[in-house]
Amino acid sequence: MPHHHGYLWTGPKQRFDQEALRRPPHPDPPPAGSRPELIQRYREVVAEFPSSDLPPLETAFWLMKSPSAVRGTWDEPKEAAAWLGDRLTEYAPRFDSAAERDIMRIALLMNSTMEQLSWGSDVSLGFYLERPLYLSLALVTCSPNRAAPDLPCPVSPRR
Repeated sequence: MPHHHGYLWTGPKQRFDQEALRRPPHPDPPPAGSRPELIQRYREVVAEFPSSDLPPLETAFWLMKSPSAVRGTWDEPKEAAAWLGDRLTEYAPRFDSAAERDIMRIALLMNSTMEQLSWGSDVSLGFYLERPLYLSLALVTCSPNRAAPDLPCPVSPRR
């Protein structure tokens, strides 16, 4: 049964912008005879990507992360959107932009999120906080995910 996982990350925007750390390892290892540094880097990515707290470049790839990264699991889009709304309200006083702190904008984001999740889409939002901090929020539809249907669910849904 489809359900939704919530993810939250805050940290320096400079760290968020380190795209190489946000990419999953290539499905195929370097061929035999590759340069040792290439093989070592591949091993590092294989070991580090699942446990890294950095948001992945593609929202669905959150499902490849450690189950400990999941902040909540919900069966209904409305429940997941409520969690997102609570996080937006919690962080709104720290948003760098006054427009993003607006309660009506937060309500519109919640409604849009609920619609997108009900269609089976993922939602990913980002906001500048007091510089240099950045907030990344994601809700990922699971079992299956439309963008990555072969990725297994990291956590069993509550029943």
